[in-house]
Amino acid sequence: MQLPSAFKTKYQRLLGDEAPAFLAALNEQSLSGFRVNPLKDGLPQKTISQAKGKVPYVPTGYYGQVNGKSLDHVTGWVYSQEPSAMYVGEVVDPQPGERVLDLCAAPGGKSTHLISLMKDQGLLVANEIFRKRALILAENLERWGTRNTVVTNESPEKLEKQFPKFFDRILIDAPCSGEGMFRKEPAGIEYWNTDYPAECANRQQKIIASAIKMLKPGGILVYSTCTFAPEEDEQNASWILKNYSEMQMEEVKAYPGMDHGRPEWADGNPELAKAIRLFPHHIKGEGHFIAKFRYGTPVAEKPLRKKRRKKKHSNSYALTKDQQELFTNFQDSVIPNYQPTRLVLFGEQLYDLPAGISEIDDLNILRPGLHLGTFKKRRFEPSLALALALTPTEAKKTLELSEEQWRQYVHGDTITIDKELASGWYLLVCDKHSCGFGKLVQKTVKNFYPKGLRF
Repeated sequence: MQLPSAFKTKYQRLLGDEAPAFLAALNEQSLSGFRVNPLKDGLPQKTISQAKGKVPYVPTGYYGQVNGKSLDHVTGWVYSQEPSAMYVGEVVDPQPGERVLDLCAAPGGKSTHLISLMKDQGLLVANEIFRKRALILAENLERWGTRNTVVTNESPEKLEKQFPKFFDRILIDAPCSGEGMFRKEPAGIEYWNTDYPAECANRQQKIIASAIKMLKPGGILVYSTCTFAPEEDEQNASWILKNYSEMQMEEVKAYPGMDHGRPEWADGNPELAKAIRLFPHHIKGEGHFIAKFRYGTPVAEKPLRKKRRKKKHSNSYALTKDQQELFTNFQDSVIPNYQPTRLVLFGEQLYDLPAGISEIDDLNILRPGLHLGTFKKRRFEPSLALALALTPTEAKKTLELSEEQWRQYVHGDTITIDKELASGWYLLVCDKHSCGFGKLVQKTVKNFYPKGLRF
C-alpha cells in the first residue's frame, strides 16, 4: 500500500515506538465479519458453520465472509459487517421501546444492529443525507425485516427542527477521512491530504450540534469515526465538552486489544481517556474511534404542544373504503395475527407507520415504517418487505420451497407444485426462512419477487 509520506510522518510522530507495527498492519489483509439477525426465528447454521470464530465483544458477531447470494443473506438472517464497526452498536446499547436516531446511517450495518438490540420495539429513525446511499440503507433495513424503522433522506439541520429533544439515543457514525479503512478500501487514500482531517472535523461539528438539539435530557450520544485522526476523534470529543457543559463523557468498556482515548492528542483532558480506539495492530479489525456522552439528567416528559398534538395529516395518507377492504381481505386470509399500528398511503404504496412517530408531512421519507404492499387495479399485492418481516408461524398460509425452488423464485421463474391447495396468496418459506410472497393459481406459483433484485 502506497501511503502518503505526510500520513506516515504524522503517525510516526504520534505513535512513536508503536508506529512501525501500526504501519505494517495497514499492509496486512483486512478482516471480514458478519452478524446474525436475532429478530429471525433461528440461527443461520450454514453461514455460521463457515465462520472463523466469534467476535468477542459482540454476542451476534462472527469473523468470516458472507455469500451475498445465499439464502441466509438474501432473507436477512445475516449482515456482512467489518468486526471493529460492530462494536459501535454495542456501545450505543439501545433498549426496547426507546426512540433512537442513527443520523449518518448508510449503508445500514449499524442501523440493523441497533434495531436488533431494540428487539424491533420502539422507533429507529435511520437517516442518510445522500439519496443514493439512503436507497441502499432502506434496502438493507428492508431485508433485515424491521417493522419499527423509518428511513429519512434529510440534512441534520432539517431533522433538528422536526425532532427537538426527541430521542433517547443518537448515534453519529460521522463521515470522516476514512483513515481506518485504508487497507479495506485503498481508494480512500486518493482523497487524503494533510488538511483533510481538519476539514472533516469542521463538518462533523455541525452534525454534532444538530444532534445535541434532538437529544432528550438524560439521553445518550455516541460519536464514532473510522479514522485515526486526532482532529476528528479526541479533539472533537474535547470540542463537545468545551461547548456543551451539559454533555458528560461516559466510560466505554475496553475489551482486550482496545486502546483508551489519548488525552495528549487533544487538550490533555483526562476525560478523553473514557473513549476507545481500535487500532489494527492491536485488534482483529479496522480502525475506529468511539466516544459516549450523556446529555444532562433526565426530566419528566412534557406533553406535546397543543398545536403539534392537534396537527392533521394530509388526506393523501388515508385509505379509501375499497383499499381498506382489499387489505383487510388479504390480512384475514394470510396474516390474521398481524395488527398494523397505523396504515398510511404514499401514492399506491401501503405502509405501517410505527407508533413512536406522528408527524411526517415535512420530511423526505424513503421508508415510513414497514412496507406492506401495493394497491393495483382491484387487488392488493403484498411486498417482499412484509414477507421478510414475518416469521413462518405468523402466517396462516405458507408454502414450503426446496432450495432449488427458492433459486427459481429469486431468478424470477414461476414454480410448479404437486400439492392440491386453495388458490391465493402464500408466504413462501425455505428452510424456515420467510423469503417472499407467491400467488398460487391451480398448481402454479406466480412470481412476485422484485425484478430489480432477481439473480
